[in-house]
Amino acid sequence: MVKHIMPNSKQITLSLQYIITCLLPLLLSACISYPETIQPVKGFELNRYLGKWYEVARLDHSFERGMNKVTAEYSLRKDGGVKVINKGWHSSKKQWQEAIGKAYFVREVDEAYLKVSFFGPFYGAYVIFEMDKENYQYAFISGPNHEYLWLLSRTPEITDELQEYFLKRSETLGFNTNNIIFVKH
Repeated sequence: MVKHIMPNSKQITLSLQYIITCLLPLLLSACISYPETIQPVKGFELNRYLGKWYEVARLDHSFERGMNKVTAEYSLRKDGGVKVINKGWHSSKKQWQEAIGKAYFVREVDEAYLKVSFFGPFYGAYVIFEMDKENYQYAFISGPNHEYLWLLSRTPEITDELQEYFLKRSETLGFNTNNIIFVKH
C-alpha cells in the first residue's frame, strides 16, 4: 500500500521562503549577467547616449518577432534611472507596438552595463560592448547570453564597413551571425 503524505502549511511556508530567499535572487541575477566573451564599454557617458536610436540589426527573439522600423528612445528618470521606450511596426498585425521600461546601472555609472525591465521586478542585462565613443553614433549591445544581440545607430542606415565590422566582431565573440536580422526602416 502506498501512503501519500500531504505537506502541512508549515512545510509549504518553509518551501516558499526557501524559493524567495535562495532561488529567486539566483534566477534574477542570472538574467543580468552577460557572456564571458564580452566586456562593457568603460568611460561611458549616459547623457551622450540619451535620445533616439534606430535598431539596425538584431538576433531574432519572440518579443520583437515580425517587427520593423524599430527604435529605442532613452531619457532620464527622476529616480536616476533611464526611461526606455521601444517602438516598432508589426508587419502582420499592421500596427505600431510600444514597450516602456526602465534601466539602471549595475555597477559604475561610467560602465555601459545596465539592467533593464519592461515588466515588474524582472530585469535583463543591457551591455554595450562596442560603440563609437567619440560621437556616439553606433552601439553593439548584448543581453544576458549569446542569444541577444543588437546593433543600434543614430541613423536608420549604416555604412557597409560598419555592418561588416559588426558581423565580424559579433562572430568572434560567439554570437551566431547567421541568424542576424537586418531591420527594414
